[in-house]
Amino acid sequence: RVFRARVWFCNLWSARSGATGLQHMSNYFGSIADAIGKTPMVKLGRSLPAEAESVVVLAKLEMQNPGGSVKDRIAKSMIEKAEADGTIAPGRTTIVEYTSGNTGIGLAMLCAAKGYELIVIMPQLPPMKERYVLCRKFGADVHLTAAAKGVPGMKAYMEELVASDPAKYWCPQQFENQANPDVHFNCTGPEVLEGAGGKVDYFISGVGTGGTVVGTGKFLKSKNPDVKVIAVEPTESRVLVGQAHSKHTIVGIGPGVQNPFIEELAPGQVYEEGPRGIIDEFLHASSEESNQWADKLAKTEGLLVGPSTGAVMKVAADIASRPEAKGKTIVVIFPSSGVRYMAHPSNAAVNAEAAEGLPAPPNMDPEPLFRFKSP
Repeated sequence: RVFRARVWFCNLWSARSGATGLQHMSNYFGSIADAIGKTPMVKLGRSLPAEAESVVVLAKLEMQNPGGSVKDRIAKSMIEKAEADGTIAPGRTTIVEYTSGNTGIGLAMLCAAKGYELIVIMPQLPPMKERYVLCRKFGADVHLTAAAKGVPGMKAYMEELVASDPAKYWCPQQFENQANPDVHFNCTGPEVLEGAGGKVDYFISGVGTGGTVVGTGKFLKSKNPDVKVIAVEPTESRVLVGQAHSKHTIVGIGPGVQNPFIEELAPGQVYEEGPRGIIDEFLHASSEESNQWADKLAKTEGLLVGPSTGAVMKVAADIASRPEAKGKTIVVIFPSSGVRYMAHPSNAAVNAEAAEGLPAPPNMDPEPLFRFKSP
């Protein structure tokens, strides 16, 4: 089948070993870039409501990418497309991107492996702590912008920086770069269909740049027009159905802007409830619901995830509870690991508990032996 051919292409894309010929089939990667993709899918069970008993819910674990998120895919795709075009080269180009963090981490990992200088632009917010540290560990510079200015402020700063020396600076423009949805059409989509055994009835993804839901959704619709594609936003920021943006804590989705990839699905169409192009429904989860579902996944499925995963899981549970979903297969993108959300407000209680149990400086007296018990 065509989708199996695409999986073969994707496997080749992510498994070039640097050997002299494919006949050797070496069991190693030539660089960390080649290890991106082919993430596992896991069937969920204990986290689902009783109404979902006959529904198969599969989680695509994108935190298993080497940089820890789905954004590794687009970081590689955007860089390698620009390299192939001759637009950028190590030693000549400094890459600059504005991001809530995961794209920055993916870019930082790849820039370290490929020899590029990188400037990551992020909002000055406490939940960015892990992202800041990870980008710096990969050798990237981090520039922080006013949180109140949001995504438009980060973009304005990027544009000013790039304009100061266009021959030196290059921005991948993840919100507009066609290499973003293309990699999901060519790789993520075929992986999803193959992992689900060729049967996908619902596909669910959060919307940050929109590349994942658009690229993967287009591929799945091309194989089965009856697949339902669901885009997920924060309840507090439903701009894709024409509502106002307000503050939320679901890092990675709900940037508060109308995404070019979503706009291109139906140019000029009013943003309101209902389908748009290949997207059948725009659903939502609140910050509180997202945090609750992230906790539930950790404690019932052994999956440590962040609030954006909690958001899509809340929607997946709702859909799985619909009468018309009985006997169907739902695939959900789990975009990143909960490890990088330890400073997130959702973990305030356990962080306070840890601070009490692990004081600094430590008490080095030998007695008493027992000191603390988690409440």
